[in-house]
Amino acid sequence: MRFVKGHGTENDFVIIPDLDGEVELSAAFVAAVCDRRAGIGADGVLHVMPTKLSPEVADQAGQAEWFMDYRNADGGVAQMCGNGVRVFARYLVDSGLADAGEFGVATRGGVKRVRLAETGDVIVEMGKPRTFGESVATVAGKPYEGLHVDMGNPHLACVIGDPVAQLDLSHQPAFDPAVFPEGVNIELLNPVGERRVVMRVFERGSGETRSCGTGAVASAVAAARLTGETTGTWAVEVLGGTVTVTLEENTSYLAGPAVLVASGELNL
Repeated sequence: MRFVKGHGTENDFVIIPDLDGEVELSAAFVAAVCDRRAGIGADGVLHVMPTKLSPEVADQAGQAEWFMDYRNADGGVAQMCGNGVRVFARYLVDSGLADAGEFGVATRGGVKRVRLAETGDVIVEMGKPRTFGESVATVAGKPYEGLHVDMGNPHLACVIGDPVAQLDLSHQPAFDPAVFPEGVNIELLNPVGERRVVMRVFERGSGETRSCGTGAVASAVAAARLTGETTGTWAVEVLGGTVTVTLEENTSYLAGPAVLVASGELNL
């Protein structure tokens, strides 16, 4: 089985091309691929298949030729991944499956429009964030209030006073399962300047990752809310670099680097 490895601000993925829609990914197989010692190592798998061949998203085939079947590192199915869709777009263009410019990618969170910029960044329209009030994440016994933001997948974005660099995210932060019955991505962030935040994230099914695209948008929404803003452009510093989030009245955009670093044969 062929694979390609790529990352967006060090949020890394194994890409599995499946142009005939014949590959079936079990949770155990995905977890083995993502294992950083016994496998290739990644935060998730990007399964590339024709949209028309997937019953889940076949209704999106008129808007997007390719479906990003995204799986978390534990093998769990996920609705969307902001950095993943940017790396997915880079792969489509570099492999000749899509022309450079703007095009759609089918996801479980709906069709996402992507564009490759002349700077090398990949920009994806993330849609309008939806907010659902506040909840609490508990890290090492300390509670932090956060904003429940839905980006096609669930987030709890917590603007906190404690330096995020000092937090222990080696274990799953506690959260309210009544609010998040399917789990939640938890962002902890510090404002560090005008429309600029530093963020760390614990992703459901993957643990702490170097970056999270949907989490960056959720973090910008939470930070903007504190200042009474609903629009604007925010720089979000993550462990793997910096991404840019633009909030508009009816949608949002995520921009940042997406690079492919390796390819080969998978023997697992």
